[in-house]
Amino acid sequence: MKIMIVEDEPLVALELERIAIEAGHEVVGSFMTAEQALAYASKAEVAFVDLGLADGHSGAGLARRLTDRFRIKVIFVTGSPERVGYGLEGAVGIIDKPFTDKGIIDALEKARRL
Repeated sequence: MKIMIVEDEPLVALELERIAIEAGHEVVGSFMTAEQALAYASKAEVAFVDLGLADGHSGAGLARRLTDRFRIKVIFVTGSPERVGYGLEGAVGIIDKPFTDKGIIDALEKARRL
């Protein structure tokens, strides 16, 4: 699958990229802002989305746009899963930070099946 990473912490983004690539997926890009993510959304099938983005936008709001407009399967990766709220509908799942390789791979497998 083609994966997009929307994360404002570079080390977290690199770790997500590593796991996705090792699991046989293609990473189309890693983005820190909603604007960047939307510009490349047409290239992705799945998006890892954090709640807090570098431009101050809500990851939950971005997730709604990704699922509604681009039919991207969203997996939230956040340290505050209770804050997802708006945007949860249509999401494949929520992964708590810190995460494990297995948790990320399991979420990608779930997205592939849907």
